[in-house]
Amino acid sequence: MDAYDIFKKLTKGLTFKHRVLGVKNKDEPIKSSLKNEVIKEERDIKEEIESCSDNEESSVPQTDSEQDVSDPELQIIEGDKGQSTRKEKKKKSKLTPEELQKKLELEEQNHFRNEHGIKAVGRHIPNALRDFNELITKYNISPSMVEVLLQCGYSEPTPIQRQAVPCLLENRQIVACAPTGSGKTAAFLMPLLHMLGAPQGGPRALVLCPTRELANQIYREAIRLSASTQLRCSVIRSLKESKIKEREATIRKSDLVISTPNRLCYLLKQETVGINMDKVQWLVIDEADKLFEGSQEEVDTFRQQLDIILSSCKSRLAMFSATHTPSIAKWARHNMRGLINITVGHRNAASSSVEQELLFCGNESGKLVAFRQLIQKGLKPPVLVFVQSKDRAKELFKELLYDGIQVDVIHGDRTQAQVEL
Repeated sequence: MDAYDIFKKLTKGLTFKHRVLGVKNKDEPIKSSLKNEVIKEERDIKEEIESCSDNEESSVPQTDSEQDVSDPELQIIEGDKGQSTRKEKKKKSKLTPEELQKKLELEEQNHFRNEHGIKAVGRHIPNALRDFNELITKYNISPSMVEVLLQCGYSEPTPIQRQAVPCLLENRQIVACAPTGSGKTAAFLMPLLHMLGAPQGGPRALVLCPTRELANQIYREAIRLSASTQLRCSVIRSLKESKIKEREATIRKSDLVISTPNRLCYLLKQETVGINMDKVQWLVIDEADKLFEGSQEEVDTFRQQLDIILSSCKSRLAMFSATHTPSIAKWARHNMRGLINITVGHRNAASSSVEQELLFCGNESGKLVAFRQLIQKGLKPPVLVFVQSKDRAKELFKELLYDGIQVDVIHGDRTQAQVEL
């Protein structure tokens, strides 16, 4: 097929209209004659193209490429696919049996964590516990300690214990977030008691918490879990001048010490008190969200206290809280190497195991009426009532006392002996 055939097929169905211009000047005869010649020449060329195309179409059969051009749609003739210029894709290397086994174990662990609502973020995260027997077989924890754990009411590990205990036993620094009542205290006490081993004194492990009441609660739980060991646990209580030397002697003999940050820093600042913190292996901060919240002055004070404690001991750090606040996350990222973040359930969500109800009362007097109605319906003691301030606690105490209800009040104006009674 020559150029005429291609021109014909490309211009098939097109019509050319020649616009005749009016005569407006002296050169009109010349222009009209030129136009006539051009029109005549175009007509001759068109006739010649048609005659040539008819002869070729009748005598020469079309090839495959010519049939493709005759199609109504314009098609691109396939040429060299450029296999010589394109790089072949590298074939994926097959996984070795060991790599395949590790991949399967990782997928199985992720599925197991999802079943228990556990989310762990970090590098080389230890496998979660399936039952307490793994503590004996994998981590060489004494069966007597596991037996004590079962006697304390833990029939199987809670979600936070499943992931936090292996991390601590493998000396990983963690920030663990789990709802209240999920077993966080046992999650850090049990690994600490195992790693401390035989009693040596020191102290060798510290537990910090925001209030002295919580410190006493952790101390009682530590006494229960350490029943099968000879480790010494102590809590820093009163810091009267007459008892400072006694507290110093107790701390030196203890393997595990529980305290509030303020009391421990007070002892460390005393020139007459010589407490050696070089043996401390672990520092655990319980209810860390409470220590990192409040006014900016309170937060700065706690951070200063924490700096004093960390500077006096070279230890690993673990933080446990019910909520995960931005202040905790930011501080942990800058101060904890190899950090693992553990979250149980939805972050900063209410506990699903606690029944909750929101009641609108309108004002303070309405709250008192609603509370009296709850008492009339029947509240099974003991009952804890939290209020905003100690003044409000005193007012509510007097109101309920006049109603003949057996009630007592705890606030900052009461002595430690009155609080403990």
